[in-house]
Amino acid sequence: MKGIVLAGGTGSRLHPTTLGVSKQLIPVYDKPLVYYSLTTLMLAGLREILVVSGPGEVGAYQRLLGTGEQWGIVLSYDVQPEPAGIAQAFHVGADFIGGQSCALVLGDNIVHGSGLSVKLQAAARVKTGAVVFGYWVNDPRDYGVVTIDGRGRPIAIEEKPDNPSSHWAVIGLYFYDSQVTELASQLKPSSRGEYEITDLTRAYLERDQLEVELLGRGYAWLDAGTPDSLLEAATFVNILEKRQGFKIACPEEVAYRMGFIGRAQLDGLIAAMPASSYASYLAALLDHPALGAE
Repeated sequence: MKGIVLAGGTGSRLHPTTLGVSKQLIPVYDKPLVYYSLTTLMLAGLREILVVSGPGEVGAYQRLLGTGEQWGIVLSYDVQPEPAGIAQAFHVGADFIGGQSCALVLGDNIVHGSGLSVKLQAAARVKTGAVVFGYWVNDPRDYGVVTIDGRGRPIAIEEKPDNPSSHWAVIGLYFYDSQVTELASQLKPSSRGEYEITDLTRAYLERDQLEVELLGRGYAWLDAGTPDSLLEAATFVNILEKRQGFKIACPEEVAYRMGFIGRAQLDGLIAAMPASSYASYLAALLDHPALGAE
C-alpha cells in the first residue's frame, strides 16, 4: 500500500498567517504540522508516500522532508493545481498509485492514542474495500458523518449534514483498495464544485465494501485548521510530551521503532542536528528504549 499526504488548500481559515507559509508547515508546539500526518502513515507501515501541496509550495516541503531516505522511506511530491476537494488527491496521484491500494491522510489532522499503530497497520492490510475511522464529536455538522447500525456496520455516510443522524465524524484518514483510482475518476464535482471524499467513500459503502473503525475514549483527533484548533493542538502536544516524557509524531523515532532505520542511522541523524532539546530527546532513545513511539 502507498500513502498520500494532502497538504494543499489555501489555508483560508488561518488567514493572514497562511499568506506567508503553507498551513501544514506551521509548527504545532515543537514540530511542523505535516510531521503529524506523515508519521501517521509511517505508523501504518507505509514507506512510499506522496506529498501533494499547492502551487509554488513543493520546494518548501522538499527542503523540510527531503527524499525521506533519512527515515527509511521514499517521498515523492506533486501539486494540487487548485483546491477542488480531498478526493482530487487521487486524480493528482494516479500515476504514483499505479493501480495499487492507497491511504490518504489530511495534512492538518492529528491522531493519537495508545495502540493506534496496531489499528493503522490492520487497516493497511485491506485487500478489498475501504477502511475509515469514526470519532465521536458533540457537533458533527462540519464533518463527514457515518451512521452505524446495531452490528457496528456503516449504513449511511453524508457530508456536513444540517441534521446529522449520528455523532460519528469521519476523520481525515482513509484506506482504500486498488479500486480507488478508478472510482475517484468517476466522481462528479459536488454543488460546492469539489470532488468529495465522502462521495468516494460512499461508493465503497454502496458495494458493501466499507469498514469503519471507531476510535473511542483514549484517542484524540484534532483538525488543526483554525487558530483555535491550532492552539488546542499545540497545548495537547505540549501537555502530553512534558508529562509523559516522549514526543508525538517524531519521524526519526517512528522510523527507528518501525525498523525503517537502525541504530547507526539514527546516530548519524542525531550527530547532524544542531544542539537542541529535539536532538537530546533522540539521543536519550538509545539509552531508554522503553519510551513509546505513538
